[in-house]
Amino acid sequence: MTRSHFTALLLSGIAPFALLTATEAKAADAPAKASAEVVDASDEGDIVVTAQRRSENALTVPIALSVLKPDALHDFQSAGADTLLSLSGRVPSLYVESTTGRIFPRFYIRGLGNIDFYLGASQPVTIIQDDVVEEHVVLKSNPAFDIAQVEVLKGPQGSLFGRNTTAGIVKFDSAQPSDTFRGQASLSYGSFNSVNADAGIGGPLTSDGSVSFRLSGLYQRRDDWISNVYTGPSDDGTVGGKNVMGGFEERDIRLQLLAKPTDNLSLKLSGHYRDYTGTASIFYRGSIVPGTNKVPANFDRTVVAYDEAQNNPQAYKTHGVSLNAAYDFGGVTLTSITAWEHASGYSRGDTDGGAAANFGGVTPNICSVGCGESQGRLRGLDQWSEEVRIASPDTGPFKWQVGGIYFDARDRTEFDQRSFFLTSNALGTTPNPNNFVLLHNVNTSWALFGQASYALTDKLTLTGGVRVTRDTKTTDLLLHPNFGALSNPSSSSGCGINMHCRLADTKPSWDASLLYRATDDVSLYARVARGFRGPTIQGRSAVFATAYSTATSETNTSFEAGLKAAALNNAVHFSVTGFYYFVDNIQLNGNDSFGNGVLFNANKAVGYGMEGELDVRPFKNLHVTAGLSLLKTKIEDRNVYAQVGAAGGVMSQVVLNPTVRVGNNYYAQIDGNSLPNAPDYNFNISARYDVPLSGESKLFVATDFNLQGKINYVLYKTVEYTSDGNNELGVKAGYAFGRYEIAGFVRNVTNAKNLIGVIDTSNYRAGIYNDPRLYGVTLSAAF
Repeated sequence: MTRSHFTALLLSGIAPFALLTATEAKAADAPAKASAEVVDASDEGDIVVTAQRRSENALTVPIALSVLKPDALHDFQSAGADTLLSLSGRVPSLYVESTTGRIFPRFYIRGLGNIDFYLGASQPVTIIQDDVVEEHVVLKSNPAFDIAQVEVLKGPQGSLFGRNTTAGIVKFDSAQPSDTFRGQASLSYGSFNSVNADAGIGGPLTSDGSVSFRLSGLYQRRDDWISNVYTGPSDDGTVGGKNVMGGFEERDIRLQLLAKPTDNLSLKLSGHYRDYTGTASIFYRGSIVPGTNKVPANFDRTVVAYDEAQNNPQAYKTHGVSLNAAYDFGGVTLTSITAWEHASGYSRGDTDGGAAANFGGVTPNICSVGCGESQGRLRGLDQWSEEVRIASPDTGPFKWQVGGIYFDARDRTEFDQRSFFLTSNALGTTPNPNNFVLLHNVNTSWALFGQASYALTDKLTLTGGVRVTRDTKTTDLLLHPNFGALSNPSSSSGCGINMHCRLADTKPSWDASLLYRATDDVSLYARVARGFRGPTIQGRSAVFATAYSTATSETNTSFEAGLKAAALNNAVHFSVTGFYYFVDNIQLNGNDSFGNGVLFNANKAVGYGMEGELDVRPFKNLHVTAGLSLLKTKIEDRNVYAQVGAAGGVMSQVVLNPTVRVGNNYYAQIDGNSLPNAPDYNFNISARYDVPLSGESKLFVATDFNLQGKINYVLYKTVEYTSDGNNELGVKAGYAFGRYEIAGFVRNVTNAKNLIGVIDTSNYRAGIYNDPRLYGVTLSAAF
C-alpha cells in the first residue's frame, strides 16, 4: 500500500468522528465517555476481559478463556526468551512452537494448529494485538511488550472475530495511555550476555487530560553461544567458528496517542516499529537416535557441524499504524478500527542440520541427497483492515453489536533453494543461481457479523452470534527463471502451476451459549460454536517445478460446558471446562521427498478433553496459580497417507502405522493418529511467597513449573518423533520495596534437554531443542 493510500484510509476512518465532534451539543446529562482503552483488571479484584468486545467480569463471559498478567510474562522472559514462544504451556490447552526461529511462531489451542513452515501458511489460531488481526505468520511474531494482559480464548470465535479462528484466539492488550502518569520497567541481565528490557511510560499531554500518550519499548539481545565446528569444504563458502550462532538482537518501540476532544469521542492513534536480527532455528542432525525418543545423554546444544547456510542468519523488520475511534451516541457506540501493517525480511538455514560429510561421505553427487539449505524471503508485505461496529450500552438486559470488516493482504515472497547459494563444486555439485521462485500472494476477505445477549431472567442469559465471511486467496508465479516448462501442471484443487491460482469460499460461522449465575460468584455455562478457516495455497512447491499445494476450507464445530467461580472476596478464582469438537475437511500438512510442505485435507478430526484453572491466595503472603488440561485428538480418514522420512529406499525411523512404498518413498496411513503438537496433558503451576520486613519492604521467592505429556511432532506415528514429560522449572528470589524489586533468577533450573521439534525429511533425524539453563539478575519498577 502506498503512503497516499494509507493516508486516505486513515482519513476515511476519522472523518465521520470529526464531523460528529463538530456538530455535537453537550447536554448536561451527557452519557459516559466512549473509550478505546482496555480496562485493566485489579490483581485482587474481578478479572476483567474483553473477549466479547466489551469490558466484562470473566465470570459473566460464556467462553473458556485464560488470562496472563504482566508480572508472569516478565518472569518467563527474564533471560531474553521469545515473548510469544515462552507462552507455551503457561495456560491450559495453549502450545506454541517454531522451526523457523523468532519470526514464525506457530500456535495451537486444544491440539488444533498448523505445522506448515511456509511463509504464506494460514493458522487456525488468530493473533490479535490491540484489536488488530495479525494474519501473516511474520506479523504473528511481533513481540508482546508493555502488556496489560493476555487473553487466550479457546474454541471457535467466529462471530466477533472472523475466519481462521477454528481453534481460538490469543489476544494481546497493551498498557494504554492514561490521564495520570504511570509507568513500568523490567530490566534483566543473564547468561550469554542476555539482556531483556521491557518498559512503558505514559500520562497526560494537556492540563485537562483530554490528550494522553503511552511510549513503550522492548530491547532483547543475546551473544552467539553455539559453535560451528565444521572445517571441511563447503559449496557455498560457509566458515564455522566458535560461538557463531544462537544470538539475536530485538528492538521494538510503540507510541500511542489518545485524544478525548469531547465526553463522547475517543481517538487512539498507535504506531509501532520492529527491527530484529538473529539466528534461525538450530537443527541438530542425528540427535534423534533410531528406536528411541530419549535425548542422548551426551547431546550438546552448544555445538553443531554445518557445512552450509552461512550459520543460519535471519532478519526482519515490521512496522504499522492503527486508528481506533469510538463515539458514544448515548444509545449506541460506533467504533472504527483502521490498521496497516508492513513487513520484510529473510531467514536462511542449514535444513539438514549437519555436514553431509559426517553422514555418508563426500563422494560426487552425495549432496543430491545429503545436503540441504533454503531461504525464505519476504520482499514486502502490506496488510490493511477496516472494521466498523455499532454496539448497545453494556448495561441492561439486552445487549447487541453488529458490524463489518474488510481485510486485504498482499506480499511478494521469494524461495531460494540450495543451488541458488553455491559458489563452487567442492562436493561434486553444480551452482545454479536461478534456483529460486518469486510469488505474489493476495488474500482479501470481508465479513458481516452480529451478536446479541438477552437476560431471560436475573440469573439466566442467552447469547448468540453469526458471521458471514467471504475469503479469497490468489497466488501468481512472478519469476521462475530456472524452469522453461513446469511439470505436474495441475492438482486436485484445479490450481495448477500455470502462473496463477485462485481459491475462494463464503461460509457462515456462529455461536450460541447459555450462562446461569447461580450466585454472584458462581456461573455455569454451555456453548456451541462453529468456526471457519478459508482455503489455502502453498506456492513454494513451484521451486521444485511441481504444482502448487492447496487445501480447501475447514470448519470446526465445538461443544463445551463449564463452571467459573470466585470466593473469599476474590482470594480464590476457579474454573473448569469440558469440551468436544469435530473438524470437517481438516487442513493438514506433511513433507514430500524434497522436504517441501504439502497441503491436503482429511475427512475429519475429533478432539475432547478438559481444562481447569485455580488462582488462590490461601493467606496474605502466598499467591498460587495452577492449570491442567487433558486432551485426546484423532484423525479420521482411512484414505489419507503422509510421506515418511526415507533415504535410498530405507525408512529413517520406526513407523508404527501401516505403510506403502512407491519407488524409494514410503507413505503411512494416518487414520486414528493424534494431531501433531497436541500434548495429551499439560500442567502448569506458579507460586510466590513474601516475607514482610519493615515498612513496605519484603523478601520473596517465586517459582514456576510446566510439564507436558506425550507429543507427536509429525502426522504419522513413530517411536522417535515424539516426546513425553517435557518440563521446565524457573525460580526467582529477591527483595521488594514498595513497587520496586531486585532479584536473581534461574530459567530451566534442571537444564532439561527437551525435544521440541523435528525435521523428518530423508535420513536427517534432526531435532530442535529448548534453551539450556540461564541465570541472571532482574530489576523492575512500577509507578
